[in-house]
Amino acid sequence: MRDRTQTVLTDILPPDERAIEAVVARYQRVAPAVTRFARSVSKNEDLRVRLGSEAASRSGEVVLDPRLFQAAYARSAPVTPAEVALASALHEVVHLAVTDFEERRPIPPEWLPEDIEELPEEPVSLLDALAEAGGPAAEALFLALEDARQELAHLSAYRGARSVLEDLYVAAAPDALALARPLGQFALACFMIVGGYDERDRLQKQVDPHVAAALDDAMAFLDGVRDSTDVWEVAERALQLLQVARLHGLLTEVSGTKMIGDHEQASEKDRDAIADGVDRVRLTSPILQDVESYDETMEATAGDSDDAGDSEAGGDPSTEQLIRVSEAPLVYLPIGQGGKLVVSQFPERFRQFAAEGRESLDGAARAWGVAQRHISGELWPLFIANQRRGLRSGYDAGDLSPYAALFLGAGLYQRMFERRAISSRRSYAVSLLVDGSASMLQARRLAGGGRAPWGLAAATLGAWTLARLADELQVEFEVALFNRSFAAAPDDTEGSYIKRMHGSAAGLRRTQGSHAERLTRTVNHYLLKTFDQRWRATEDVVAGLFWTAAEPRAATARASRNRDEAPPVSMFEKAANVDEFNVSHAAERLAARRATVRILVVLADGMTRGSVETLAETVRQAEANGTTVLGIGIGDGTVQAAYGRNQVVEQPDALTRAMVDGVRSSLRRSLALWGADTWWARTQWHDQDWNVHA
Repeated sequence: MRDRTQTVLTDILPPDERAIEAVVARYQRVAPAVTRFARSVSKNEDLRVRLGSEAASRSGEVVLDPRLFQAAYARSAPVTPAEVALASALHEVVHLAVTDFEERRPIPPEWLPEDIEELPEEPVSLLDALAEAGGPAAEALFLALEDARQELAHLSAYRGARSVLEDLYVAAAPDALALARPLGQFALACFMIVGGYDERDRLQKQVDPHVAAALDDAMAFLDGVRDSTDVWEVAERALQLLQVARLHGLLTEVSGTKMIGDHEQASEKDRDAIADGVDRVRLTSPILQDVESYDETMEATAGDSDDAGDSEAGGDPSTEQLIRVSEAPLVYLPIGQGGKLVVSQFPERFRQFAAEGRESLDGAARAWGVAQRHISGELWPLFIANQRRGLRSGYDAGDLSPYAALFLGAGLYQRMFERRAISSRRSYAVSLLVDGSASMLQARRLAGGGRAPWGLAAATLGAWTLARLADELQVEFEVALFNRSFAAAPDDTEGSYIKRMHGSAAGLRRTQGSHAERLTRTVNHYLLKTFDQRWRATEDVVAGLFWTAAEPRAATARASRNRDEAPPVSMFEKAANVDEFNVSHAAERLAARRATVRILVVLADGMTRGSVETLAETVRQAEANGTTVLGIGIGDGTVQAAYGRNQVVEQPDALTRAMVDGVRSSLRRSLALWGADTWWARTQWHDQDWNVHA
């Protein structure tokens, strides 16, 4: 039988699966159930549960700090990741939904020493009353007891979650008891007994002898805590248990000759002993951790969440980024490596540059000799015939069957000239994947002399021309950009992008330390035009991108004058891409179209930050699955090592021609392989401009 102190999480989860974004993603899968549970516990059908940068509890809403879930994954116990995700979320919801110590009452006389001459009559909050009656030690013991009581009262009906907490606590208790001071042992044992996680007899074997004796005297008060429904009554039991601890010599004693300040120091020392013992075992909830944390949690605000749905972040950019990364798809490469890929629509604000972009596109097309009308050329009549007529397999046009004699003998005259109805009409899909890093905006050498930032501009013109080619031939078409930087949102402006980027980076550095870079500079996949979108609906966005790429300084200057309206031109950050994740995702999207002929064109100007071997294997897998992959490099030979079909270009006209001619050649080859050369005798697969190798 498995040792209860042994964990399965470290056995089955690699480090990247214990990362904060993976933990949050697991929580999000159970978020609807957590919300329903929270509404049941709070008896509020309108209660909202969401993630935020700080745990908070206020009217109509509870906010969960995602870091609490990650802390739960560091525990050792025989539990699974899914169990920890649900149990830790329910645990936190219980405490945030029901904890409230704000009711004000006069301090009960029995709480105060008998030698006090004048009893205070003014109502005070519960924690203020405890501070007056028992000091910091009483506050700490009360919070530990109330923590256990709430879990017992509200999670008993959910035996699965209770069992996970029990496994976590029981696994951690032996080491915690061995390291704790006597008062910490006493407080921890009280916590375990009140919560129903362990029995007194077993705990007494693990604590010091005088602590075991104190537990015998404490049982009557602990039973009262378990049965209580009034937090003031729980506080009274905490004071009584503190007296039990004092009678058994567990508290720090102060002689009569000591000064008044020494009593406060002794009480604080006892508080630390209690917290040290209990916190080694329980899942720490900020609202019950200590008095200061309780006050901060009750007062915490996580931004305006009026429009936020269940499990959404509100206001804090670092938490928004964390959730966005956790929601991103996990892309697996052929070698088994997986990674997050942030996939989103390209920012719509680039439409603002559409007028300038269309004018620049026309000029560039003329200067670089790129046709913008009748791009399909001699492919057009063949494609139209294929789309309208479709080729028939079997006896097309009603040919006489070679089995006519058998049909005659069997009396099946109607089968002699049967035409099969199985259509072999081909469907096509083309995907273009363009490097969108800042290096694509850098000035490059031109053939006629001088330098200009033509990399992304020529690629965008190629995308524009390919889109028209696909539109003419009625071919499904998709355009995507990829880079590695802080991910822009579809509705971002230059101002909102910069604000979110800086806020996320600062917040994640504070909460995630060395992991902040990975969470802020993500691998991104921007969809300019999806297969399901009409080309006309996205033309303005692509035109705006072209002007930004062709005139980066002018675009930056214009954006700086009105950051609240301009598109996020700062999104093109210079950083090494991880091409293989984007290629894999684009190939998967392409394969999902189930087209007969699939072509993926990848354009990049540098080496992948990952592995060239892995990129090559990703390309080979896509080809093996029926996708023709064309790799185009701008002045960089990486494509020659990674892509079986590749071409390196040095000038903008060559780049655009390579993109268009590569797709046209692939389409011609597909028609030839399907026997379309009977329709068009000149169909050939031209490889003179492309390096093709196995």
